[in-house]
Formats: sequence, C-alpha cells, structure tokens
Amino acid sequence: MKIAIVCYPTFGGSGVVATELGIALAERGHEIHFVTYRQPVRLELLGNNIHFHEVNVPDYPLFRYQPYELALSSKLVDTIKMYDIELLHVHYAIPHAYAGYMAKKMLKEEGIYIPMVTTLHGTDITLVGNHPFYKTAVTFSINKSDVVTSVSQNLKEQTIDFFNVHKDIVVIPNFIDASKYEEDYTDCQRSLMADENEKIITHISNHRKVKRIADVVKIFEKIQKNIPAKLMMVGEGPEREPAEALAESLGIKDKVVFLGNSNEIDRILCFSDLFLLPSESESFGLAALEAMINKVPVISSNVGGIPEVNKDGISGFLKPVGDIEGMAQKAIDILKDDSVLEEFKIRARKTALNFDIRNILPLYEEVYEKAYASRYKNSY
Repeated sequence: MKIAIVCYPTFGGSGVVATELGIALAERGHEIHFVTYRQPVRLELLGNNIHFHEVNVPDYPLFRYQPYELALSSKLVDTIKMYDIELLHVHYAIPHAYAGYMAKKMLKEEGIYIPMVTTLHGTDITLVGNHPFYKTAVTFSINKSDVVTSVSQNLKEQTIDFFNVHKDIVVIPNFIDASKYEEDYTDCQRSLMADENEKIITHISNHRKVKRIADVVKIFEKIQKNIPAKLMMVGEGPEREPAEALAESLGIKDKVVFLGNSNEIDRILCFSDLFLLPSESESFGLAALEAMINKVPVISSNVGGIPEVNKDGISGFLKPVGDIEGMAQKAIDILKDDSVLEEFKIRARKTALNFDIRNILPLYEEVYEKAYASRYKNSY
C-alpha cells in the first residue's frame, strides 16, 4: 500500500512513533511518503520504499503567523496525486487531521477519494484540544477522520469525555523495536558517565512544566543522600535553566549532568540503572518504554497511560503526582540491593517486549485495510 504519513519531525514522542512506524511499514513492503516541514530526526535513510516531501511555508508579510495548515494541505494534494497515494495517516488531530481533511475535500473535487487515519497522541487532546478556542476544530477533525486511533485506553477515555465524538476510537499502543536494543556497550564507556560505585539515574523529556522537572531533581537529591549516584538529564525545554539553578541551590550541581537533546538515547539508557518519570500528565509514556526495553526500571507517577506501560512492583513503581518522598524511597528500595535491581531490570525488559513492534504493526495494517475498504462510504 502507498501511505502518506504526516507528523511533527521532532524529538517528541509522536514524531518518533510516526517515523518508526513508517520505517517498519516500509520494511514490510509498503511505500511510505513522509510529508512534513523537515526530515524527521529518526529518519536517517531514504530509499525505494521511504520518501520525504518537505512542506515549504512562504514568508508572506500579510500574515502575522504563517499558514502552515494551508501549505500542508496543498502539499498533500500534490503528493497524493503525483505518487498515487492510497491512504493518509496523520499524527495529531490539529493541525494535521484538519489539513488532511481539507486535502481530502480538494481531491474529491477531482474524483480522488483518499481515506484518512488519525492517531491521537495526547497533547492534541489534553492540552491544545481542550482549550475553548480549539475544541470545535479538534472535534471536527476527529469526526471527519475515516478511522481514529489513540495510543492508550486512558487517552481514548479522555477524548470521549472532552469532545462530542461519534467515531469509534481504536486503541493501538505505542511500540518499541526490540531488535534494535540488543547492542551491549562496554564498561569502559560507562565510566564516561559515572564512577564505578555510582548508580546512573536518567530522565528524558522536552523539559516542559508538565514533566515536573523540579521533581526529578528533588527526587534525585534524596536518592543520592543514601546511594552514590549521578543524574543524567536528557532534553531541552523551558524548565532546563530552573532545574540547573535548583541543582546548584541543593548542592548537587556536580552530580547532575544536563546533556541537552541527544541522538545517543540508547547508549545513555544502556548504562542507566533507574529512570524517573514524575510527570503531571502522560498519554502513554514512551520514554518509560524506551527505558524498560533497555532493562531500566521506572519510578513514575500513576497518571494517564503510564500505568498501562509501567507495571507497579514489576517493571518499577507508581506513585501519585508530586509524591517526591514516595518516589525517592521506592528508588532507594530498588537501588540499594544489586540483586533486587537486577530482578527489576529483567522484569522491565520482559514487560517492554509486550510492546514490540512485531505485535503492534499488524494492528495498524488492519486499521489501514478497514479505512481503505470504506473509502467510498464515508462522507467528506
């Protein structure tokens, strides 16, 4: 099948999922066309089955904000016609499903019927979509999609609660390609991050308020009082500078390493002993899954879709949002005994294997077939 994928080409979870999905689909013989404003960060190779089409937004002085949706819908029309695309898969309700619907309408005028699958990732529902200014557009975009999927059961329930949705929502969880996480790195490389007697604790995010970056630093501060450790902070965002200042004020500046955005996530996680994810909201918790597949147990909040990924007492522990003391104590319980830590590491990876892409990919292909089969029945 010839599939056009629209996503954000960034380090964020939705962009990673969309890119990895496209790569896996191409490996199974599908022809994949990424349509976005920049080549996705994890899309390293283009080939016979993987193509990239850049959306250019002209700088026109009339507009205070450049009309990306207009440029995207026009690019989609051109790409679909030029390459005989059979299905459109957009990640995020707005602006992508909105732009996709406009492309569908334009194509219909020429007698071309293109089915659209929309995947909801979380921010489009829990943050952007619930704002009164966007609620109508999000509801419209969801209802005009041929098939709608969400990355967790929790997100599906939130979507139904927030919006007047009359489409069925299929839950297809995020995934991991387990075959890519089997490389072993040497101990000498680990020494670049921490001393031999120190545990390595990691946090990876876009450092926004919802990630509760200050909680990460405070939890670590309590851990390192009991266990020698280093904290690796991976990512960029508005909360990075306040977190750096907090680490300095707590007297642990030399124990906290801010690495910024990195393309070596797997190497960092391979050496990690524990992952912290105290978020205020997570639609799924892809960062936790990436940690777990690398045999890193997770201490997390118990919100959103996280409990669907991180199993309490098995792959790590769950605590209420803001429970810094509780999260720190559970972290210490895991780290203080190497045999306990090793058990959690093994169980973390075993739990993550349930989300291997080989289990998830057929679910998307089934959705694609359903959407394609109904392309002439659904109203535009």
